[in-house]
This record gives sequence, C-alpha cells and structure tokens, in this order.
Amino acid sequence: MDPWSVRITQSKFQPPGPRHSENVPPYGMMVFEVVKMAKYEVKVFTGSCVYASTFNDVYIKLVGTKGESERSWLKGLFSSVNIMGSKVNTLDVHCPTSLGDLILVEIDKRPLGIFPEDDWFPAKVEVNCPEGNTYFFPIYHWIDDSEVHRFRAGKALLCYEETHSLGKYDREQELKIRAEEYCWGSFEDGLPYCIKADSTDSLPSEVQFSFTKDAEFKLTAVYGQAQLKLSQLVYCREKWTSFDDIQRIMSNATEISEYVQKHWKEDTFFGYQYLNGVNPMLIRRCRVLPDNFPVPEALDFGEGSLAEQMKKGNIYLCDYKRLDGVKARMINGEQQYLMAPLVLLFKKQDDTLVPIAIQLKQTPGEDNPIFYPSDSEYDWLLAKTFVRSADFTEHELNTHLLRTHLLAEVFAVSLLRNLPMVHPLYKLLVPYTRYTMHINLLARKLLISKEGVFTKYAASGCKETKKTILTRSLTSMTYSSLCIPDDIAERGLEDIPNFYYRDDGLQLWDIIFRFVKGVLSSYYKDDAAVQKDSELQKWIGDIFKYGFLSQASAGIPHQFDAVDDLIKFVTMVMFTCSCQHGAVNTGQYDYGAWMPNNPTSLKRHPPTTKGTTTEATLLETLPDVNTTVHGMAVMWLLSQQSSDFVPLGQYPQQRFFEETPCKLITEFQGELKILSAAIEVRNQSLDVKYTYLDPAKLENSVAI
Repeated sequence: MDPWSVRITQSKFQPPGPRHSENVPPYGMMVFEVVKMAKYEVKVFTGSCVYASTFNDVYIKLVGTKGESERSWLKGLFSSVNIMGSKVNTLDVHCPTSLGDLILVEIDKRPLGIFPEDDWFPAKVEVNCPEGNTYFFPIYHWIDDSEVHRFRAGKALLCYEETHSLGKYDREQELKIRAEEYCWGSFEDGLPYCIKADSTDSLPSEVQFSFTKDAEFKLTAVYGQAQLKLSQLVYCREKWTSFDDIQRIMSNATEISEYVQKHWKEDTFFGYQYLNGVNPMLIRRCRVLPDNFPVPEALDFGEGSLAEQMKKGNIYLCDYKRLDGVKARMINGEQQYLMAPLVLLFKKQDDTLVPIAIQLKQTPGEDNPIFYPSDSEYDWLLAKTFVRSADFTEHELNTHLLRTHLLAEVFAVSLLRNLPMVHPLYKLLVPYTRYTMHINLLARKLLISKEGVFTKYAASGCKETKKTILTRSLTSMTYSSLCIPDDIAERGLEDIPNFYYRDDGLQLWDIIFRFVKGVLSSYYKDDAAVQKDSELQKWIGDIFKYGFLSQASAGIPHQFDAVDDLIKFVTMVMFTCSCQHGAVNTGQYDYGAWMPNNPTSLKRHPPTTKGTTTEATLLETLPDVNTTVHGMAVMWLLSQQSSDFVPLGQYPQQRFFEETPCKLITEFQGELKILSAAIEVRNQSLDVKYTYLDPAKLENSVAI
C-alpha cells in the first residue's frame, strides 16, 4: 500500500497588485498547496452472529503514542459500503504525521435518518500503518448506545508493562465499568456467590445467549415434553403398574439408554456406572471398612474373603454420607424417601466391578440390614434402586451443580471483574466463560427455584435439603479433588481397569496443562512477574473469597507466588469448565431416560427386613408417572447440543495475535484432534461407548 497520500489544502487566485518577486505567480493563476499525509488503511469486521449488523452510522478514531486521528465516518446504510449485510468495511484515515505506536481505537455510532438506534456487534478492527506494520484490535462487544467505546490493540500486556499513561488510564476505566456491570450476588447463604442479576435480559449483552442459542433453548424447553411424546402424561399422578409401561415412554431412546434399559438389573452394569456413568466422582479404593459399615471381613463371595481382597486392593467404597439425615419432600401429596447408602464393590478376576454389600442408612442397626447379592432378587434390586436414587441427588447437587456450574460462574465473574481485555489471562480464559452466567441464571429460575422442576419433582428438592447437601459438599470440596491427577491418586484409582473417565481425563489434563504452560510462560518469565501482577492477584483473591468462602482448609490458593502454581490453577479452571462439565452433564439422558436406573425420587420407605420385596413392591416404590416425565424432560433438555456449539480448543473469536500463543493454539487443537481419533478407535470395541470426554464433543464452556 502507498503509505502517503496527497491532499490539496488551499487554492486561490493571485489578487491584483505589483509583483515583487519572480516567485509570485501572475495575476489570475490558481495556486495549490500540497501536503503529504500519513494514510492508515482501516478494516472494520462485523461479527457473524444474527443481528450483528447495524443501520447506524459508525465513526472511528485511531489513538497512538504520538497523537490521534480525526473522528472518521465509516459510511452508512445508503453509501456504497455499509455495515448491514457486510462482513468487512474499509476506509482510509489520513493524518498529517505518523501516530506512532497505536494504543487503541475509539468507536461510536449514531442513528441514521429515520432509522432508530440499534445494536451492533463489531468483531475486530485491523489497521495497516504507513510504516508497514499492522495492528489488530479485538472487540467482540455489543454496542447499543451512542457513547464512545475504546478498545485496546491486540498485543497482550500485563498491568506493570503499561508504559503509556493513556493505556494505564484506559485499563483502569475498563475495570471500573466492568465492576459495575458484573456485581457479586448471593443466591443462598453459605454457597458460592453468583452474578447479581434479576433476569437474563439484565445480564450484559456479551454474556447472554446468542439469538440462535436462545431460540433453540426456548423451543427445546417449551416443546421438550412434546418431542418426547410425553405431553399427555405430565399431569398423571398414577403409579407405574409394569416395567413395560415405563419402556413404552422411551420414544427418543439413544443407543446407550437402550443398553441401560436392557442391563440395568445386572451387577456388572451397576458397578460400571461408578466408573463411566455420569457420576464417576464418588468411588474410592477401600483398605479399611468404615466403622459404621459392619460387613463381616470373613465374608467370602467366591474369590476369597473380604479381608483378603481389601489387602489386594480389589475392594472399593461409595459412601453417600452427605445425604445423611436430610428430609425428602412431598410429591403429589405423598412423602418421598432419600437414603444415604454405603456400597462395597469388588473388582473380579475378569476386571468387572460388582457390588457385594449395600447398607441403605449410615447408622447400622437391626432395622438397617446389609443387603448382599445372595439375597432374594427383588431385595437386592430394591437396595440397588435406592442407591441409584441417592446417586441422582449426589450427582445433580454436588458433582454437577456445585463442582461445575457454580464454580464456573465464580471463575467467570471474577475474570470479568478483575482482568481487562488486554490481559493475557483474559484472552486465554474468556472462551471458557461463554453462556455460563445465562444458563446458571436460568437454572436458578427454572430448576432449583421454589417452583422449579427439580424442586417439585426430586426427593431432595425442598430448600433446606438442597442447602444442607450443597453446604456439606462445599465444605468437603478440596482443591486436589478438582485436579483430576490428584483426585485419581487420592481415591486410589490409578490402576482399576476399564476406567475411561480417568484415561481420557488424564490425557486431556496433560494436553491442557502443556498448552497453558506454554502460553502463560511466554508472559510470566519468572515467579516475580506473577507476584507483582496486581490484577491477577485480585482475580484469585475473589475466587477464594466468593467461590470457596475463604475456607483455607479447601487448599484453594488465595494468591499466586509462583508461575507453576498459576499454571496448575488455570489448567483446573479450563478442565472444570469444559471437560469435567462434559463428563458429568452430557450423559444424563443416556443413563436417566430409563427411569428405574436413575429415579429422581422414591415413594416407599426402604425395607427394614429381608424377604418381603416383590416386583410390585419395587413398582410402588418408583416415582409416579408425572414425576418420571418431568425428570426425563429435564435430563433430555440438559443433554442437547446447540447449533452454535463451540468444541474444546476452538477460538472463533481471535484475541491472541502474537506468534507464540497463536502457534500454541494450533498445536493444542492438533493434540485434541489426535486424542479424539484415538477415543473413536477405542470405542469401536466397547459395548457401551464412552464419548463424554471426546474433545470433538466437549464444549469449551458450561453452556447448558
């Protein structure tokens, strides 16, 4: 491009009078004064989402270290170039001299003629300078007013690297505005904080669902029961009279849900779900029996005594103690029941995992028998059904809601309050916050509110019960349990076979860790760089305070002292928001569509003696028809993938422009693609495919 342009700045006729110099032009001759101008080629990119364009006139100003340009008009609707319907608009900005290093661009818009003010979503601005270099300004921000908005150049900068006063000022102003837009709110005392917002419409535009996502979600939520062909059953309070009737309502069965329906009674499948179902977070190796679980150590179940198998490391425990003593709600005018079981499992010589003992309440006693596989068919099946119902509650409130949704919102709000767009950690993590506040607000309004579906149709739905379980879960949650390598080691699950959550999860953790280490190490050269980043320290300080309620016992850092500490924590954040959420969310309909495998509630008190349970007893214990239907509809809704789904590792909004992070993103995507292919090959030989940690099927963020 030609970096200089010629502009006529003055023209005139020589007035009458004596000529005093040969340099004075003759009377009547026009005089041109020619000035060379620095020319900046500016490209403005409008986002590709629905309604991103605008009918308004748009104006732009370039600001550099040596000055600023005039406010220039990007031609409007009735010009040869307009933003409506166009992806890129170009204009030349002329300046008398070079602006130096560009710091930011200022953008504003004004209504045009009869057209009212409307919203506009610019993606980025690209500026080719007369010196031959190019600047990129990432925006990805809805502009819905006539105010001036400032956006920084794309190079990532830490706060102490700001050398220009304007850059420092803009950084401070951006965080001041963000602190007002993203305020901490409290949904329930004693639980992690959330975004303060009354409705999804009151959220900042950048964190709301896109038009596409919003339309699809509302349509699915409204017509979900119809699509499942369940509409006529939502008001039916009758009990189930046969398993055939339950099977007939599985109109939208998946490959896995059909497998579940066929094999749910089997001990091997019961054990399998603790490894590769939607709640692989509870099982742990058992070396010593809990005092309140008096299973005889001499018990022989075909491959040696319990004591011998514990020494060999073949015994595993699932303890639902967080559910102990909570009161189940009333549904359809009937008292519901929720137990706090203890379950022993045994790894057999053929590497299958099977239950060998179940106690349904925490306190042993004559009215709390321990059930064994040798008991009658329906005694044993009913005991397993109470366990599966308890697992539904443990999964939904602790594993799913608290450990992914609520934590992801804390990470997101703290990020947006404390880190400006120019900060490298903001650029790295903002894709992992997409839609999280919106979906969580909907969950608080539609699922766990007073009239929410979970509240009304789950045994643990009443307010005090939910709060008790969530508070216990938060109190017992540790930093190490959020980091899958540490968690697997602490639970003693390093070598248990056929544990695909572990296998895929550890590989994903390593891939994310290498990526995060490469990116952050390029900005934080030593530990001192981390320690003096005040914005970073505020980010982790907020997470410690508002997410973990300043509980030092959790092991969550309240400040960062070393680069390695930062890398591990950011890896955990990315893993939690993408991989962990995918692992515990996506399979809900797969494993819950067949209700007896995952009942949201149970209607009868657990048996206090053996030998009295029949098939009729089991059917009477299962939730009513309408409770079943509502549970199925919610699990189906939460398992649906939207058309604007963004897979793990994809960055449709370009925020990094430096060579190192751009190269690392490409390598990151390559590693994820290789892992995805390997998972697909492995799954071809499995009866039940494990796809929940396939990178191609994982969303970047908690978006559903």
